[in-house]
Amino acid sequence: MRAAAVRAGTLAAEAGGGRALTFVLFLVFIGITLGITFWARANTKGAVDFYAGGRSFSGAQNGTALAGDYMSAASFLGIAGIIALSGYDGFLYSIGFLVAWLLTLLLVELMRNAGRFTMADVLSYRVRHQAPVRTAAAVSTVTVSVFYLLAQMVGAGALVSLLLGIHAGETFMGMSADTARTLAIIGVGALMIVYVSFGGMKGTTWVQIVKAVLLIFGAAVLTLLVLARFGFNLSSMLGAAADSSGRGQAFLQPGLKYGREVPDTAQTLINKLDFISLALALVLGTAGLPHIVTRFFTVPDARAARTSVNWAIGLVGAFYLMTLALGFGAAALVGRAEIVAQDPAGNTAAPQLAQAVGEMVGGRIGGEIMLAFIAAVAFATILAVVSGLVLASSTSLAHDYFGHVLMLGRPRESQEVAVARFAAFLIGSLAIVLAVIAKNMNVAFLVALAFAMAAAANLPAITLSLFWRRFNARGVVWGIYGGLLSSLVLVFFSPVVSGKVDPVTGASLSLFPAGVDFHWFPMENPGLVSIPFGFLCAVVGTFLGRERADRERYDDLSVRSLTGAGSA
Repeated sequence: MRAAAVRAGTLAAEAGGGRALTFVLFLVFIGITLGITFWARANTKGAVDFYAGGRSFSGAQNGTALAGDYMSAASFLGIAGIIALSGYDGFLYSIGFLVAWLLTLLLVELMRNAGRFTMADVLSYRVRHQAPVRTAAAVSTVTVSVFYLLAQMVGAGALVSLLLGIHAGETFMGMSADTARTLAIIGVGALMIVYVSFGGMKGTTWVQIVKAVLLIFGAAVLTLLVLARFGFNLSSMLGAAADSSGRGQAFLQPGLKYGREVPDTAQTLINKLDFISLALALVLGTAGLPHIVTRFFTVPDARAARTSVNWAIGLVGAFYLMTLALGFGAAALVGRAEIVAQDPAGNTAAPQLAQAVGEMVGGRIGGEIMLAFIAAVAFATILAVVSGLVLASSTSLAHDYFGHVLMLGRPRESQEVAVARFAAFLIGSLAIVLAVIAKNMNVAFLVALAFAMAAAANLPAITLSLFWRRFNARGVVWGIYGGLLSSLVLVFFSPVVSGKVDPVTGASLSLFPAGVDFHWFPMENPGLVSIPFGFLCAVVGTFLGRERADRERYDDLSVRSLTGAGSA
């Protein structure tokens, strides 16, 4: 008994030391980024600096920041978790996120040239009555950004629970696992409000750059250690992952999670359509994400915008290839049971993998060091991405709604910036409340919902504004609200919210508990229906609108989008 007690005390001390190392790294990163933020505050003189970083970033700098924006908690935590639990089907997220940049490459230069600070600048340029268009764009920007925010903050809660070593039913310093997650979400929310309110786009961009470098480096180190464990034999790693998954070779084949074939023919068809719906959302959603669109306004010209995309594609492509090793490596070296025991959605698979490979290289101390480093990188990822999302939302509310709707396009710059800082506080507070409610959902799935909304609400309006001469204000408004509302309604009445249960345990796999079932839409992702519906609403609204399209303004927009003349 005495020996057992001594051993338990030793393990507790070692775990405490690991946690201390992790929080030291957290504090170092937070200190660096707060320093950047207050430096940016001192160098932010007006709206152009706050909204667009003074348009002073090079293509390489903005491309790295773009990659940092895009490689979110869903990429690092969520995708690794889905691959670890679902195998081949999980890797489809990585493919979808990467392919999406091809469409973005086609639109980015045009959007950058046509706008000034926000997506609404592009949509309202050619219409006579701008207020309804800017209001609709602000509503869409905030809604999409909040859903994306949820994913990052849910990931933060799962991460901190792992670092504290808190499992279900256990406590640490009087905190349960649930309480630890809630406090982590609140802490991340408070920090992101500070970053945006003080640093603006300059501070947020430099935080993104630092975070992108750390994330690529951390993922590369982890990938090399995993591959080295299997003699750099990818086939050996995949075989070990399949053996540890409990699913056998099915783990390496399509159909385990998406497009699953079941005895019910109708359900099989629904499963395959649901997969197509997810793919559409991932591929078409990127070009409509507000925080991605606004980032292109930070470069001085269209050439720098193209360079930004090239850099982003290279960095993002390399990173998503590494998620293959992260996900399958976690399945092979950590195991499904241990991943699910820590977090049922799999959001902690990557940090658990870091601890496992660290222990193989340097024992328990090596494991704690690797866990501390990777967890700090993941935490940096979350803080950086949420800052970009809150900035996009607060910019839209201040510039579009306050500046052009309430103030009729004649606000003082100081007023707009003050409103943007206050809006950051409101949006951050809302995101905290919603993230606490949804803290047990997989973060990659939450991001997929945000992508579906962006593709259904924003992409039709952007595309038709740039390429359809007849498009008018009513078409913009109908397209945005039609795509947005259809996405929200279909998600609310889908198995995501109610009615989905584990066939083995009977536990609820939906947001509502088991026994609550009001779903009638059979698919989990609404993109297959909501994206065409958004385009349809935009076209019908255009034909029903009384306002005739201003052909001269369309010609001006065409020249401006191609040349960048007058974009600043």
